[in-house]
Amino acid sequence: MNRRMVLVTLTTTLVSPRLAFAASKKEEQAEVKAAARSALDALFKAQPSARKAVQSAAGYAAFSNFGMKILLAGSGTGKGIAVNNKTKAVTYMKMAEVQAGLGIGVKKFRQVWVFENSGALNDFIASGWTFGGQATAAAKASEKGSSYEGAIAVGPGVWLYQLTDKGLAVELTAKGTKYYKDDELNG
Repeated sequence: MNRRMVLVTLTTTLVSPRLAFAASKKEEQAEVKAAARSALDALFKAQPSARKAVQSAAGYAAFSNFGMKILLAGSGTGKGIAVNNKTKAVTYMKMAEVQAGLGIGVKKFRQVWVFENSGALNDFIASGWTFGGQATAAAKASEKGSSYEGAIAVGPGVWLYQLTDKGLAVELTAKGTKYYKDDELNG
């Protein structure tokens, strides 16, 4: 009987950290999904036509981001998900940004990427996306009428909606920004 108690205690001690880690991973995944849902809800409120664009696309990615700039240096981080609309597969993603130049401020923003085709979505998931230097894109209308109204064309078949606390932004300025898979939440 004592052997059983020792074995149960030892097993519980060895397994518990793994269970705690799994629970925190699931909690973090749920938080990232909730933030992504919040980004989508904010977009659909600010630009109702975006709902159809997101739903009819091959897939989308939704991020919640935070950036800070103090004097000559700035950085930003964010988390989100990329979703394949056909398979419903979810990939957890991260965003990191580094910028230089004079300024002071804190910025919280949300982004929703829309991918017209599965190739663009798969490239984003597999390779991420990098903006280097000073990349500024202006909003454009597509051949599909107003389906991407308020979105920024950032590449072939790739559209981006960016929202700030003040609403939909029609200009994107990115400096050294990288989007990539979150190995901890996907693994």
